[in-house]
Amino acid sequence: MKNPSFWNTPVTQILQELQTTPQGLSNAEAARRLAVYGANRIKAKRESGTLALLMGQFRSPLILILIFAAFLSIFLHDRTDALIILTIVVVSGLLGFWQERGADNAVEKLLSIVQIQVTARRDGKTVEVPVEEVVPGDIVELSAGSGVPGDCLILESRDLFVDEASLTGETYPVEKNPGVTAADTPLAQRGNVLYMGTHVVSGTAVALVARTGISTEFGQVSSRLSLRPQETEFERGVRRFGYLLMEVTLILLVGIFAINVYQHRPVLEAFMFSLALAVGLTPQLLPAIISVNLAHGAKRMARDKVIVKRLASIENLGSMNVLCSDKTGTLTEGVVRLYRALDIDGADSERVLLYAYINSMFETGFTNPIDEAIRSHRQFDISSYRKLDEYPYDFVRKRLSVLASYGDRHLMLTKGALTNVLSACSTAEKPDGTVVDVGGVRQQIVDYFEDQSSQGYRVLGLAYRDLGTESAITKIDEDQMTFFGFLVFFDPPKQSVTETIRSLADMGVTLKMITGDNRLVARSVGQQVGISDPEILTGPELREMSDEALLMRVNRTHIFAEVEPNQKERILLAAKKAGNVVGYMGDGINDASALHAADVSISVEGAVDVAKEAADIVLLEKDLAAIISGVRGGRTTFANTMKYVFMATSANFGNMFSMAGASLFLPFLPLLPQQILLTNLLTDFPEMTIAGDSVDPEMVAQPRRWDIGFIRKFMVTFGLLSSVFDFLTFGALLFLLKAGTEQFRTGWFVESVVSACLIVLVVRSRRPFFRTMPSRYLLVATHVIVGLTVLIPFTPLAEVFKFTSLSLEYLLLLLAIVVLYILTAELTKVLFYRRLKAQQE
Repeated sequence: MKNPSFWNTPVTQILQELQTTPQGLSNAEAARRLAVYGANRIKAKRESGTLALLMGQFRSPLILILIFAAFLSIFLHDRTDALIILTIVVVSGLLGFWQERGADNAVEKLLSIVQIQVTARRDGKTVEVPVEEVVPGDIVELSAGSGVPGDCLILESRDLFVDEASLTGETYPVEKNPGVTAADTPLAQRGNVLYMGTHVVSGTAVALVARTGISTEFGQVSSRLSLRPQETEFERGVRRFGYLLMEVTLILLVGIFAINVYQHRPVLEAFMFSLALAVGLTPQLLPAIISVNLAHGAKRMARDKVIVKRLASIENLGSMNVLCSDKTGTLTEGVVRLYRALDIDGADSERVLLYAYINSMFETGFTNPIDEAIRSHRQFDISSYRKLDEYPYDFVRKRLSVLASYGDRHLMLTKGALTNVLSACSTAEKPDGTVVDVGGVRQQIVDYFEDQSSQGYRVLGLAYRDLGTESAITKIDEDQMTFFGFLVFFDPPKQSVTETIRSLADMGVTLKMITGDNRLVARSVGQQVGISDPEILTGPELREMSDEALLMRVNRTHIFAEVEPNQKERILLAAKKAGNVVGYMGDGINDASALHAADVSISVEGAVDVAKEAADIVLLEKDLAAIISGVRGGRTTFANTMKYVFMATSANFGNMFSMAGASLFLPFLPLLPQQILLTNLLTDFPEMTIAGDSVDPEMVAQPRRWDIGFIRKFMVTFGLLSSVFDFLTFGALLFLLKAGTEQFRTGWFVESVVSACLIVLVVRSRRPFFRTMPSRYLLVATHVIVGLTVLIPFTPLAEVFKFTSLSLEYLLLLLAIVVLYILTAELTKVLFYRRLKAQQE
């Protein structure tokens, strides 16, 4: 945009500069501008399936060094071996590319289901367009809960309040109106501008989009700070696992290279051998396996109407052991109904119902279930009333006031949280019309409120004030009011929610209710849904409590009542600090900060834009039962990822350790570099199918997290077991069969690949391998690779890889070793998990 300070320019001039009108752009012009300005994103979208994705398969330092060494071999005229190595590296990379490409495509389709939409004017009509397709010159319509799609100039507004905390740090919503401000006005004081990254709390607006994407204020800040999403629990585990492998790999790499140089073997050959071993130890398919696992998990969860926006959150959902949730619509039916409208004596009152109806009919701040319940309960003819002004609801005052005229009276009608309404009243009206001092009836009002709340009803207060000839109101006018009556609502618990909460508890997930309702309502609902005798902490108590004290209480507290929006984030941060993986389920305007703070944030398709945008996972139905299937899906994905880690580290560590040991006493290399890489490539094929493998029920029964200590023990235990049988193979080949160099390498290659493939069937489950059925693809891939490995020495590939054919005597001996290895591994597994269980108890 040419004008750098559009907030200092009249609307008519800005419309001319942007070549648009209050009726908006045409679709054709919007498409043209989208091509010019680009998609409305803060960060460029990662292009999947491009050259970058393909090249990403070869970014491992070990792979790059290996490629360099292969080209060095070509330069030194060892072209055949170098080309074989390069071919294997490229094939391995292409396999990873194919897997990740398919995963990315599947995820893109799922994300399109929950795309954020913006109401814009196109071709003279009001239409919904994806937020990424908003362009400068668009006219957009915003309401409470809407995210602002760009830096905008306000054309029209009504009771508009915007949360700008993400940009300015301002705690409270800021009022916005059309107008012109000085060019040097600080960003936080530009009352006529809406900024991308903020959201509407109440009211409505029509705005002109002046800047989009990286050109916005939020975009400029993001580009300077190089923002990235908060690291998840799963990503931290992957990083720590990477450090473990790096340590082991570097030790083996340096040690083996030094040994081979000491034995006066050619330096390049020793270097290539060491590198091939390091590549063999590194589970280079882990990124692809994780991507495929997550994509499989996302597709599986989508069938249960759970859409994953951020793939890493799937693993977090499986690791989650605390789920925080509001009660409305999650624990309850979510359809609030007006039960009764009562005077201060607790009798049904037609006039109280009328005043509540007027307040709700004239309210324009944002769509909410309370006003919907009042309007649908009963309709009145209010044609003789005229709305003069409104002061919208906010989460600090917890009141909504409407000024209406009736004849020559200007009456301000206020409803809201009973304590907040009552605190602004100096008098109360009795059923007979007598007005008395509120102090004389305050206890009566409070007693009735507590009685109804303890039965699970939500009770609001209603008050009025005659403002004479005033035609506008502010929050200052909410004083010296007359308390008039009660509005009693009910929202029954869902029939299935008690069983759902019990199922979550059985799965190791503790539910914590966080609600703005008072403690009596919260306790009643909690007891109805099965949270018996809960410990309750209220918002006022939280304000007086230090972070250290909250940390001590958070694990044993199951209900947080009377909570303010900014306290939700504090509760979640305390729960995380207490060692939990915390999920938060929210769909309201006041849930955004809590959703950002959670390890895994969950919203619903019908949520306001700001909640859906902040969420990692979106439920297509607002039902806590959907979380159960999501948790199972997350744990299944995590379990299959762990299977690959166990398979790759135990088998690879064992083989590489064996080769390092063999190189100490053998006068030749136990396997050539290309043979090591071929071994690694073949064993990858069965492991690639692990994403779709079946999972035993006990593996998803409880939350599981990365445990590097456990992985290290598993790697050492099964790696050393693998090495024992490798050395047994060495002895049999050298001393029983008197094998030559090529026969030794061929025999060990066959034993190594076959045992590594079959051990997958053992370590994939804690159960005996003959009592748990792997997936069809894993079973087929295992048998195919085993058959291919046995056949390779008898094919033309033998000459390429310098193998030789084996006699029946060799094959039978290797078969006996493999069978003994599998049986011993099964026994070791039983003892390993039995000892682990004893240590945990």
